[in-house]
Amino acid sequence: MKSLFTILLFTAITAFSTNTVQSQTFPKMDTSPMDLAMARADRNTPPIARVIYSRPQKKGREIFGELVPYGKVWRTGANEATELTIYEPLKVNSTVLQPGTYTIYTIPEEDMWTVIINKNTNVWGTIYNKENDVVRMDTPVRKAAAPAESLSMVFRPETEGTTLMIGWDKTYVEIPFNKVN
Repeated sequence: MKSLFTILLFTAITAFSTNTVQSQTFPKMDTSPMDLAMARADRNTPPIARVIYSRPQKKGREIFGELVPYGKVWRTGANEATELTIYEPLKVNSTVLQPGTYTIYTIPEEDMWTVIINKNTNVWGTIYNKENDVVRMDTPVRKAAAPAESLSMVFRPETEGTTLMIGWDKTYVEIPFNKVN
């Protein structure tokens, strides 16, 4: 009886210690971690829009014009393409975006960015097909009050919708989304 108890105890300890060791093996932190920004009128209201993106780091590099070349389509982040989800009809310029998920690409220039909202989703960031563009808009580059080490996105509530602010290094742009009345 004592040997049966010893065998069962040994088996239980071995089984649990193996699972513990295996469950503690995690991949290293991504160098461009994923983040999310949510647009709401306030904390107690349903969301208007959401953006999921990866946050590349400056790490002493020159960003716009070098790491992110001027005049070329950029995934507006790192890794997978930046994903925009709209929860109610919103207008960008004169185009009404219906609820659904889209991809945001940009074409940075020194003084102006072209923002592209594209219907191609769940793609690696460098896969871009112009035929799937839903809307394009130009927006001026603005000088940030302080440099941002990592790409950042935040929604600013507006009376008639929300504005997505995308900033990195010393610059940022604004993309207004207006509610459809």
